[in-house]
Amino acid sequence: MTPGLYVVATPLGNLQDLSPRAREVLQSVAVIAAEDTRHSQILCRQWDIRTALVSVHDHNERDRLEGLLARLGAGEAIALISDAGTPLISDPGYLLVRGARAAGVPVYAVAGPSAVVAALSVAGIPCDRFVFEGFPPAQAAARRAYFEALASEPRTLVFYESPHRLAASLGDLSATFGEQREAALVRELTKRFEEGRLSTLGELAAHARAHTPRGESVLVVRGAPPASGIGEGERVLALLIDALPLRQAVDLTVAITGASRKAIYARALELKSS
Repeated sequence: MTPGLYVVATPLGNLQDLSPRAREVLQSVAVIAAEDTRHSQILCRQWDIRTALVSVHDHNERDRLEGLLARLGAGEAIALISDAGTPLISDPGYLLVRGARAAGVPVYAVAGPSAVVAALSVAGIPCDRFVFEGFPPAQAAARRAYFEALASEPRTLVFYESPHRLAASLGDLSATFGEQREAALVRELTKRFEEGRLSTLGELAAHARAHTPRGESVLVVRGAPPASGIGEGERVLALLIDALPLRQAVDLTVAITGASRKAIYARALELKSS
């Protein structure tokens, strides 16, 4: 096995989604750094992976770091896995990958399942441009402020949420983004009771209040509609339009405010014809 750190994606739920390469790596490395060794033993038993497991999670990653880096520095091959999906995506492992890079140890991606990409692929919401935001804050006030800061984001937004906070988060999203903002709720990806709902934030919030969900969910929220592009330009244009030729008034308004030329020109035509 070529020495280095192997960041291995593992199934989200269906154990058949483990790739042949991922299985080979997990069988061949010296040790597997796993978020929860008890959980990962299920995967290992399914695929006859007998490699030793060592726990690396949010509460002990700093303590484990020195020992794992020493083993990597000695020429061993180590695999990093999370409970499900691709490590580091709202999961532990950043310190280990960062430490390996700093030490000059090769880091290899063994690509595979990711809840973010899987949810986007089935949501039915534009996914050519998106922002992954992970888990929203647990406290209500912090969560609302967090959503308010994202309300005008034009790109599709992706959030993770736990079952006991799902209804509260959807309620806050609906209040902040508007009840009619389109969104998809995807949960239990690749598992027996996988569910996907494409609707509005208002409807999804009502559904979550009426039905206690199981398992972690992925929320995919359509981005904010584009603004008019005028803003401060409206006031400046109103001052210039009567004193200057239309084109010059438009040019100066755009130069002063940075507003959209197309929007300012359209508004200037409206003002001239009124």
